[in-house]
Amino acid sequence: MKEPKLFDTTLRDGTQGENVSLTVEDKLKIAKKLDEYGIDYIEGGWPGSNPKDEEFFKKVQSMSFKNSEIVAFSSTKRYGIKAEDDPNILKLVSSGAKIVTIFAKSWDFHVSQALGISLDDNLKLIEDTITFLKRKGIEVFFDAEHFFDGFYHNQQYAIKTLEVAQNSGASIAVLCDTNGGQTPSKIKEAIEEVKARIKIPLGIHAHNDSGLAVANSLTALQEGVEQIQGTVGGLGERCGNADLCIIIPNLKFKYGSRLPKINVEKTTSLYNYVFEVANLTPDNRIPYVGRSAFTHKGGVHVSAILKNPLTYEHISPEWVGNTRRILVSELSGKSNLKSKLEELGFDITQFSEEQFKKLTLKIKEYEHDGYQFEGADASLKLLVLREFFDYTPNFQVENFNILHYNFGEGTGTEAIVKLKINDETVHAVAEGDGPVNALDMALRKALEDFFPSLKSMKLIDYKVRVLDSASGTAAKVRVLIETSDTDKTWTTVGVSTNIIQASWKALLDSVEYGLFVDNLFPVKEN
Repeated sequence: MKEPKLFDTTLRDGTQGENVSLTVEDKLKIAKKLDEYGIDYIEGGWPGSNPKDEEFFKKVQSMSFKNSEIVAFSSTKRYGIKAEDDPNILKLVSSGAKIVTIFAKSWDFHVSQALGISLDDNLKLIEDTITFLKRKGIEVFFDAEHFFDGFYHNQQYAIKTLEVAQNSGASIAVLCDTNGGQTPSKIKEAIEEVKARIKIPLGIHAHNDSGLAVANSLTALQEGVEQIQGTVGGLGERCGNADLCIIIPNLKFKYGSRLPKINVEKTTSLYNYVFEVANLTPDNRIPYVGRSAFTHKGGVHVSAILKNPLTYEHISPEWVGNTRRILVSELSGKSNLKSKLEELGFDITQFSEEQFKKLTLKIKEYEHDGYQFEGADASLKLLVLREFFDYTPNFQVENFNILHYNFGEGTGTEAIVKLKINDETVHAVAEGDGPVNALDMALRKALEDFFPSLKSMKLIDYKVRVLDSASGTAAKVRVLIETSDTDKTWTTVGVSTNIIQASWKALLDSVEYGLFVDNLFPVKEN
């Protein structure tokens, strides 16, 4: 099995996914990150399809890449026009790309139904386009669109498209499962037949509509393909593309590929970076790079993990740049709790067995009441401090009040808080866009003169979860608040049948943690 070439199409095929939109600057940043990671080919976009991609290719020419070649993408020339007169093809030439990917129909059904031309005319489009680009000194990758569907509908014609591309000068024939409906056995069968007829290297471009894009890509590799295409996080149209963040670790750790240029230990970082730039929420459960990929909750599992991680982990998380996490919940045993306390910065030798037992029961009581500490380490740490360290903050809440009023067609909210700070009573009033915002503003107004560091803290996420939908508007709710300062982020939780009360609890924990706890008891970033 040859070392595969890795082809990333996040910037082109990935942007066809729902809710995925990248600016030119976004695409340039991601291209640089992909190069640093070690990707062989980066498909930057289709210069002839939109001004954004044209601008990308103009700007990318001034950048230097250590590992990657930038590839432009296009269809063949249009029917009824010469390649040298087709604006899309000419924009490929002027893009500055040394390599272009040309896609064409290899399924006779698509030729007749989508293009409305004869099968021979479709072959002529492939031949003329590739021949013209080769005369311009450009290397051509040929994407056989819908190849596997075409192969099982009209095998002779599907392979004929590859033969025409090969004879016209294409350097690789990429077999596309465009509809994403194939299975590994079908992929294997088709590639075996293609290899008997086609001499140029083969590639695979698999979509994930059956959830098999990674499996199909790895099967193709075993059958001898030399290029694997995919995207970071599997981004792409419909159900997405083959996920390179899964494929690459599998190649390295399951298939024994050397991947000499790839920095596999940066896979998690790459995934998080792309999703951050694209303003997408990362999938916690994605293999290898998800936040939950090496997360352990059940007490039996954690007990074994602490003795030897191989008991419940197929690789070390550090190999892909991820981290191991131990959760504390109603399923937890003593092993979970001890590991979590160490993670939070506590010296577990300070705790007696009776204290461990008491704290475990306390956590289970809280979670029975609707609390969840799996994603709220800051509230968990405050709970431990209050139970065993005689901890109290430098301010106490005496009361708060919310006023809601109407003016014309508009509404307003005002919050009043009364605090005791270092034995001094302080009142503060503030208006906000809603009750939580008004409370946040009033609390800050009361505290900032005493604690200036509060000015660097900001609420960056606010989530509400209804815990008992059968109770309707009287249901208990859980509120999670994520807060950040210049150095770190932390998450707190509050629960109540009153959404304002639940929010207030989480908000108080957030402020209390940020002002006092991290300084008194350092903790790893949440």
